[in-house]
Amino acid sequence: MKKRGPLTEATYYILLALQEPNHGYGMMQMIERITEGQVEIGPGTLYGALGKLEKQGAIQATVCPDSSDDRRKCYVLTEEGQQLLLDEYYRMKRVVANSEEWVKEAGA
Repeated sequence: MKKRGPLTEATYYILLALQEPNHGYGMMQMIERITEGQVEIGPGTLYGALGKLEKQGAIQATVCPDSSDDRRKCYVLTEEGQQLLLDEYYRMKRVVANSEEWVKEAGA
């Protein structure tokens, strides 16, 4: 996987919601739960991002293991997707660390 710029917030949470195989509606619910309702991703955003992530090799579509409907797609992270998520986590952690001095000076 080639080097990319920062992920969007929606893309980051989609990858985070794929720690286990999940379908679209399940991902939307998990993201809302993870963020305590602060982030809600609609179907258009979700499926647009899933298509891009699949083309990039970060995720893979599969049949949902617990579904009787073979047409229902679940998605799983690939090794590349796991690395992408980890890289973004560390990038955001550096951004926060770089801001800490300013926060102290601002008295926040």
